[in-house]
Amino acid sequence: MRIAVTGSIATDHLMTFPGRFSDQLVADQLHTVSLSFLVDNLEVRRGGVGANIAFGMGQLGTAPVLVGAAGSDFDEYRAWLDRHGVDTASVRISEVLHTARFVCTTDTDHNQIGSFYTGAMSEARLIELKAVADRVGGLDLVLIGADDPEAMLRHTEECRTRAIPFAADFSQQIARMNGEEIRTLLDGAAYLFSNEYEKGLIENKTGWTEAEILGRVGHRVTTLGAAGVRIDRVGEPSLEVGVPEEEAKVDPTGVGDAFRAGFLSGLSWGVGLERAAQIGCMLATLVIETLGTQEYQLRRAHFMDRFTKAYGHEAAAEVRAHLV
Repeated sequence: MRIAVTGSIATDHLMTFPGRFSDQLVADQLHTVSLSFLVDNLEVRRGGVGANIAFGMGQLGTAPVLVGAAGSDFDEYRAWLDRHGVDTASVRISEVLHTARFVCTTDTDHNQIGSFYTGAMSEARLIELKAVADRVGGLDLVLIGADDPEAMLRHTEECRTRAIPFAADFSQQIARMNGEEIRTLLDGAAYLFSNEYEKGLIENKTGWTEAEILGRVGHRVTTLGAAGVRIDRVGEPSLEVGVPEEEAKVDPTGVGDAFRAGFLSGLSWGVGLERAAQIGCMLATLVIETLGTQEYQLRRAHFMDRFTKAYGHEAAAEVRAHLV
């Protein structure tokens, strides 16, 4: 399968403040806050849900096509993704805006103050999927991930018009979308991804019941944190897959993106829903053990040893034939 991943491309600038924000706030002056925090360190990490998912798929050797918008400062990031098996030729480069950026400071109580600059992400709405499909010889599936909302709507409508199967994955953008937009984005999706909280939010905002939503999508894939993942289909029993044992719990950021990368790679290999979910859970486990969304290493022998331990020899044999 040729899979395109649409979604945000961003860098995260993360700082730590060796104190408590609450100690710097004056209760009766909160309407005129003017604060500056001297921080201890700065970490710059690659991120954005589209880039994170594409990176994971590239690590698994499935050559995803990344579709999104970035700025002229994208060269180093592009080289990183290219080296890790991602096709970045369909990334739009803005002539006037920087790549999207998240700037966040965390205090000793793990409270955070952050800002997100959308930047070039706003130009993702100008990308036409037909041009992407023509360049790569057709698309079998498009993941429509969190991005500029207008871009998400355009990509969804184009997939419907051109009869390209698509997966709906609202992620962070669900909070700002209204019921009509969510109904538009999910109706007819081959796959609907969400976590358990987002699942309830989708139902509340759309006004559709769980059964009504399930009747409008091919598969509903709900991640359940430490409990794994559940896949629902009309007329079929739910399929539940657990997660491998963690060696450490370092940072949960990007775990959902890694699951999607593994799951989509499994679909690309044609190994079936259960195996695809197992691959997703294994990759997500590697990410939670690592600081940063794209800092993990996928070593084939290590991956397969842990996969075998978690899911058995039969499952491992089926996956090993595809893992490069």
